[in-house]
Amino acid sequence: MSLGNVFDIAAMGMSVQTIRLNTTASNMANAETSASSEAEAYKALRPVFVSSSEKNAANGSLNGSSPADFGVMVREIVESQAPVNKAYEPNNPQANEEGYVFYSNVNSIEEMADMISASRSFQMNVEMMNTTKSMMQRLLSMGQ
Repeated sequence: MSLGNVFDIAAMGMSVQTIRLNTTASNMANAETSASSEAEAYKALRPVFVSSSEKNAANGSLNGSSPADFGVMVREIVESQAPVNKAYEPNNPQANEEGYVFYSNVNSIEEMADMISASRSFQMNVEMMNTTKSMMQRLLSMGQ
């Protein structure tokens, strides 16, 4: 793997962390939403990551040591299987015939921790790119 491939790998990492941040933002925006049935209630979204080499092997394309073999990708975005929150509020306009309102299963504390983790991962990929760029500049200056 050459130094140039580091940029591709870091870009993949930044891309998946952006998706992770977007799903977290969507979850936070819908954290307090309510619905009249469990099926209509918002369910938190989670990206599922897979290594690029694993995804390429699943697709049947093994092409040696390309940059795509060393990164990470989003396989899919799934809904959380955690139960939605059910509250007895007979005076709420969204209450069902039994008087229950269903709230999203988003845990704001977990989402904030996930947001911080994704942000730090994004920053690490940026630092990796900056370090590689600095190394390449020093390598070029050695030849002068």
